[in-house]
Amino acid sequence: MQSRVIVLAGPSGAGKSRLAERTGLPVLRLDDFYKDGSDPTLPRLTEGANAGLVDWDHPDSWLPDDALATLSELCTSGYAEVPVYEIARNGRCGSHVVHLDGSPLFVAEGIFAQDIVAACEEAGLLAAAYCVTQRPVVTFWRRLTRDLRERRKPPLVLVRRGLALMRNQRVVVADAVAKGCRRTTPEQAFHDIERMRENATS
Repeated sequence: MQSRVIVLAGPSGAGKSRLAERTGLPVLRLDDFYKDGSDPTLPRLTEGANAGLVDWDHPDSWLPDDALATLSELCTSGYAEVPVYEIARNGRCGSHVVHLDGSPLFVAEGIFAQDIVAACEEAGLLAAAYCVTQRPVVTFWRRLTRDLRERRKPPLVLVRRGLALMRNQRVVVADAVAKGCRRTTPEQAFHDIERMRENATS
């Protein structure tokens, strides 16, 4: 095993991507393993104003086995080809190669990251797992401004989705903690990862 992974889970908009970038470690974006929008197995919302639309916040909307296989390849060989997913296009639009360049640690982040923690630990790939969280209103606003800026979905869909996710944030955090993640703020996680990085390279 050449490297181990630090998993960052947590609600959409909690700051996982920003934290991953801030660490300076190589990053595997688990959201790139979403299913294509044409996949007939995608789950659908059954209630609320967005009923009938794809439920992109349901774990059945992504491919955990593909994510785990890529993560394992990174840990053992130090590089892997990874899909590039465009949320605004509901599908993959190419691929790129993630290189660890000899780093003993790397980050894997995404809204379904908690679902791979147990498998990573069992395989000896896991360095640490965090559930990054902030106050629900902060998460809601950051998620909404990001999604509007990137034009991920129509504005009304984003607002409705954001309100539903804000109400459900406690459930998301509790699920991640139950699956082996430690609840933390982005700042606390950053300092933990800095210490971990220092120990790994000393």
